[in-house]
This record gives sequence, C-alpha cells and structure tokens, in this order.
Amino acid sequence: MAAMLMFTVIGHFAFADGMTMMLPEFIPYKKAMDQLTGILEIAAAIGLFVPNIRQLIGCLLIVFFVIILPANIYAAIHQIDYQNSTFDGNGVNYLWFRVPLQFLFIGWVYFSSIYK
Repeated sequence: MAAMLMFTVIGHFAFADGMTMMLPEFIPYKKAMDQLTGILEIAAAIGLFVPNIRQLIGCLLIVFFVIILPANIYAAIHQIDYQNSTFDGNGVNYLWFRVPLQFLFIGWVYFSSIYK
C-alpha cells in the first residue's frame, strides 16, 4: 500500500494541472488541495511503517479513499484526462475500473492495517 501511495503521489506533482481539473468548480484553492492530498499520501505511506500508528493511519486512509472517490466520479463524468489536462478521457467507462479499485484499496488497508 505504501508503494501504491508513493506511485500515486507522482501524479499529484507531475500532472498537477490535470489533477486539479478533477475537482469540481466549487472547491477553492484547487492546486493547494492537490498538493495537500499528495503530501497526505506521502505521510500516510510513511506512517504505515510505524507500528504504533499503523492502525490510525489505516483508518485515516479509508476515510481518505472514501473522500476522493467523488473526485474520480466527477473526472469520469466530465471525461477528464488528468495526464494530458484535457476533456477527452475515458469517461464513465473508467468507473467500471476505478470504483472496484477504490474498494480494493479500502479492503487492502482494512485487512493489512486495522483488522486484527
């Protein structure tokens, strides 16, 4: 999970313009929000290696994954291609991959960090 988080962090900084497009118009400070979520992912990846806080980090990651799911849905509905910062992405079909993947991440965190 830590490796996956570090991989996704790359997108926050390498594709910042496209990542900010994934946020609805009513969200203020989009670039700062994108950078903040990237920093949170780095902190969570590190925190997973600290036994005393692993369970807390797992709980926070599950909340994080639930909170970011609407951004992925928004991006799919608006056909956002975050890598190219365009509106010609895969669209709603992307959700057939992304939503189950999000639940996989939630289960992965739960069973590796929280469930005892």
